[in-house]
Amino acid sequence: MNKKVIKFLRGISHNIKPVVMIADKGLTENVMYEIEIALEMHELVKIKVRVDKETRAEFEKIILEKTGAQKIHAIGQTLTIFLANPDDPQFDLTL
Repeated sequence: MNKKVIKFLRGISHNIKPVVMIADKGLTENVMYEIEIALEMHELVKIKVRVDKETRAEFEKIILEKTGAQKIHAIGQTLTIFLANPDDPQFDLTL
């Protein structure tokens, strides 16, 4: 994914709200399942990660590895990721 596409998706992500929240129970199987469903439906997903900085970085790495998604943006406790759905694309990324 090139910088132009990432910039485009980052611009779109400003208007979406987080659909998954990770808090004190951590990154459970159920949370991972919800992230995968959200990616399949929306492709571009914001995740609110309400833990300390080191744990946030660890969770980010795990999420990206397990889903195969691409990190678009991370600021504070909000992580934005993207995974293209080949069957039902939501965005035209031919920029």
